[in-house]
Amino acid sequence: MFTGIVEELGEVTAIENLGDSSRFRLRGPVVTENAKHGDSIAVNGVCLTVVDFEDGEFTADVMAETLNRSSLGALETGSRVNLERPVAVGGRLGGHIVQGHVDGTGTVVERTPSENWELVKVALPAGLSRYVVEKGSITVDGVSLTVVDAGPDYFTISLIPTTLALTTLGIKGPGDPVNLEVDVLAKYVERLLGSGTGRTGETGTAPTGETGTAQTEESAR
Repeated sequence: MFTGIVEELGEVTAIENLGDSSRFRLRGPVVTENAKHGDSIAVNGVCLTVVDFEDGEFTADVMAETLNRSSLGALETGSRVNLERPVAVGGRLGGHIVQGHVDGTGTVVERTPSENWELVKVALPAGLSRYVVEKGSITVDGVSLTVVDAGPDYFTISLIPTTLALTTLGIKGPGDPVNLEVDVLAKYVERLLGSGTGRTGETGTAPTGETGTAQTEESAR
């Protein structure tokens, strides 16, 4: 389980095409400290499993479903990524409950800078808008954020200087894809009330995550 508080801005150092999947090597000295084989690390909000690690880098296998349904498929060598380790039992829940299961990808529409913060508008894929509410929580590229405004096919978020400086959201421009994970509580409530199918995303398929565990983000509240 993650909280969406980004620990480190990492970098993709290599990508190996394995045909039906890819193996990523990523640099992240902070998140690999005391890492073990099989540990989970959220990469841009997608929970990945550590295959190997050495000298501040780790490798993770990414299956085709994740490459197709998240923005990880657009990453290249040199791309910057948000990294977060799972929250420890008894640790602080600084953001909100994040699973690391991507529900779909959004697109940055526009950025409106201010003196000390920036308003970012993100287009939503079909089927996700019902889970996004004003002043609710949403995970964008693994960053836990508060929704400022919720429209029928978009939402806006305000980014503080720390978020702009220490996450990929500071460098994403109009047209760039971002991974989205909506508040899991909203999906469970919908399912329990019988008002939905319990499935989300652009094509109505299940949320994406490599291991069924959590994902990243950082609070801009």
